[in-house]
Amino acid sequence: MNEVVNAPLNLIEQQATQSSRGLLPPILLQYWHTALRWRWLMAGIIAGTLVIGVVATLLMAPLYTAKVQVQIDRQQKQVTKVEGLDAQTNSQDVEFYATQYALLKTRPLAERVASELGLYKSAAFLEAHGLDEDIMTKKVPGKSEAQLREEHKRRVVGLLLKNIAISPIRTSKLVDASYTSRNPELSAAIANKWASSFIALSMDRQFASTADARKFLEERLASLQEKVEQSERAVILYGSNADIVNLDQIRDSDGRTLGNRTLVGASLEQLSQALNAATAARIEAQARAGGGGDTTAEATSSATLAGLRQQRASAAAEYAKLSVQFEPEFPAVRQYAEQIRTIDAAITRETSRIGEARAREYREAQKRENELKAKVDQLKGDMDQQNRANIQYNIYQREADTNRQLYDALLQRYKEIGVAGSVGVNNIAIVEPAIVPDKPSSPKMSINLAIALLLGIGLAAATVFALEQIDEGIREPSQVEPLLGVPLLGMTPAVADGNLYEELRDPKSHLFDAYFSIRSSLAFATNHGLPKSFAVVSTRPAEGKSSTSLALAQIIGRTGKRVLLVDADLRSPSIHSMVDGSNEVGFSNYLAGENDWSHIVQETSLKNVSIIAAGPVPPSAAELLSGDRLAQFVKEGLGQFDHIVIDSPPVLGMTDAPLISKSVEGVVYVLQAGGAAVRGVKASIQRIRQVNGHIFGIVLTKVGGDAKGYGYGYGYGYGYGQRYGEEDGARI
Repeated sequence: MNEVVNAPLNLIEQQATQSSRGLLPPILLQYWHTALRWRWLMAGIIAGTLVIGVVATLLMAPLYTAKVQVQIDRQQKQVTKVEGLDAQTNSQDVEFYATQYALLKTRPLAERVASELGLYKSAAFLEAHGLDEDIMTKKVPGKSEAQLREEHKRRVVGLLLKNIAISPIRTSKLVDASYTSRNPELSAAIANKWASSFIALSMDRQFASTADARKFLEERLASLQEKVEQSERAVILYGSNADIVNLDQIRDSDGRTLGNRTLVGASLEQLSQALNAATAARIEAQARAGGGGDTTAEATSSATLAGLRQQRASAAAEYAKLSVQFEPEFPAVRQYAEQIRTIDAAITRETSRIGEARAREYREAQKRENELKAKVDQLKGDMDQQNRANIQYNIYQREADTNRQLYDALLQRYKEIGVAGSVGVNNIAIVEPAIVPDKPSSPKMSINLAIALLLGIGLAAATVFALEQIDEGIREPSQVEPLLGVPLLGMTPAVADGNLYEELRDPKSHLFDAYFSIRSSLAFATNHGLPKSFAVVSTRPAEGKSSTSLALAQIIGRTGKRVLLVDADLRSPSIHSMVDGSNEVGFSNYLAGENDWSHIVQETSLKNVSIIAAGPVPPSAAELLSGDRLAQFVKEGLGQFDHIVIDSPPVLGMTDAPLISKSVEGVVYVLQAGGAAVRGVKASIQRIRQVNGHIFGIVLTKVGGDAKGYGYGYGYGYGYGQRYGEEDGARI
């Protein structure tokens, strides 16, 4: 027994898991069950369309398609396009090829093909397109022979354009031209002639444009030649007036002047090099003049000093030898001592002479450096003045270079046009000519059957949808129990949206009386009287579910019982807005893990009625409701309140309502008169019963009024949070 009871529970939990993960939304299950109910009808419709497709294929005349492949290169003969004259439009490749493809299906091309192949008088051509040859000679009252001939020509051209297909090959310069008719030889002939005529027309357009292009370029050349002469004269005249003497010019590969080498600049360059050399010589002479006489390289390399030092060394050696043997007064010793003194004096004189020569050399080097500095400074001043003059000179020079460049380019293009006009350059070629097809291209049984299958499926779906729409909702209270098998708790009249809240708060209103009667009926639904906890559900949005929840809570509260109204419609909350409450925190916070729910309870102006708002919209409402916290909440809540009323989301398309129904005593099912289809209501009731949920009865709302919000139907689901609250006007 427990296994039987748990089976529906496991089923609905599995559906909730699938719905939360987005694997199999319940709306798809509804479509699947609908298809199963009408499966034989759908199978018959599909089978019928397939039979019709087979018969039509067998009765269709065979068609033959011949294909010719053409290569179209980017057009190179833009005869007036010169760099600097016309705008650069590299992005025009797409436009060029699109133009070529359009030209392949123009009427002049079709007329040329028809004329060259003699199709205007060809009976085989008409027969190849399912027309009788008598159409050429048929007389029509009120029309002359000339009019009939012109009409026949238009008919032939129309047939050609209708049966030619142009198919560009992506990422290539190739394009296929295919012609289809009942005659394979004629299809191949027309396809090949179509390509050759297209090439001929392209050549004709090129030759026709050559004369116009030459005339245009001749006028432009004359104008540019005059500009070149004027700009070059301006350069020469300004250079003469400003005393600018150019030795040579530096030009790039396009002939543009990059710089001028003037006489002043060349002189300054030479003087700068001489100044650098003089500065280096001065520094070297200064270094020699500042060093000691005996340690300089010049002193070391002097032949005279070297000889004197050698003589002194020899005399010093002899003096030392004799000093050991004889007294200082010995004649030979005195002789060598005198010789040493004489040599030392000679060395001193030679060293002094070398120092004076170095000083003189330094003074001369310094003098030359100063002279060159003065000349360089003078030339720098001249150079600055000339540079200022070169600014305007360069402007004149650039203008002359630009005019010369344009003139040379136009002259070159003018010569190219002359050659092209006599030779002709074609950028279109036939890559693969058409051959006579050996088998028909259509009809194809597989394709026709696929089309028939798709049409059959579409027709079957449309038929089933129409039949489903015939299933109207319940309009009379007497229909509730016979059709649904659920008792009727009561009904409420239709009330305008603007008067709904006022009617609920007025104990004398018809709406209040209706809900009071429903409360009385609900008191007999259990053995212990009014249910301690119950949920209010509906099939779809905008059926009066929330208004019923608030009305029952209000009426129960007026009897002296403490009532807690919980907004469990986490996807589209509305209860808080009806009692001027807040939705910053609410039931979703508790379900998400907050243990203390007392701080989310809000008092209202209604007698003995407190509410818990829905709170922030969670990522997955079904996941929060599938745990055991809801049942725990109901248990704890009944310890502080006499009754708990839960405003539940609609049933169709979601698992929230069945999950809530497991945690309360029962369910009050709200049904709009003339609203949801009976089949959808039965499916919703079955879903609640699958989880062992108890349904106390049906509340039929908006009886005798216009049933609003009917557009939801079976579509209640994941868009509910964005539409339900808005269309219902926060309807309670």
